[in-house]
Amino acid sequence: MNHLAHAWLAAPDADVMFGSLIADFLRGAIDPALPRGVRIGIALHRAVDAYTDAHPEVAAARALFEPPYRRYAGILLDVWFDHLLARDWSRHGSGSLQAFSRSVQDLLDLRSAELPPRMHGFARYLRAHDLPGRYREIPMIEDVLRGLSQRLSRANPLAGALPVIEARAAPLDRHFDAFFPDLIEHAVRERGRLAATLPG
Repeated sequence: MNHLAHAWLAAPDADVMFGSLIADFLRGAIDPALPRGVRIGIALHRAVDAYTDAHPEVAAARALFEPPYRRYAGILLDVWFDHLLARDWSRHGSGSLQAFSRSVQDLLDLRSAELPPRMHGFARYLRAHDLPGRYREIPMIEDVLRGLSQRLSRANPLAGALPVIEARAAPLDRHFDAFFPDLIEHAVRERGRLAATLPG
């Protein structure tokens, strides 16, 4: 899953959400010196990613993509599933998507001193492009894919992937609708487990 989903699954606790947002920019063991809520958020992010990768609906969605896109199907689904979450926010989220998106931006601004070094540019990008709320807009998804294409070290087809995704929109909708409620339940359980077992 991508940034909107990770933030939403970690809400409303600010520490947990912050941990979930920074997790992609951290590697290895979780620093025990971090606040407990932040550590929970990092662990929750990793648990969400592992569950997503193993879910049969996600595997079926990945299988819709043929080479050369099959190799990048995980990235494409991360971005597109955030689009579906944003597009159908009234079904999956609560309150205003724009207000939630601003809360993500404000959290990263407020805690900018705690961001991993590689994340400062990303936080500025979110604010400048009014993300993650604008993931609901197809032109923004195209821009995101183009940006991802430029950040990968090897030549890749991501910049031109939007028509390939849109050609599979109906089955991708079905797979997401079958998968996302399961992910929410898993995240709730995992968050409870982490809260009960992670040392203070």
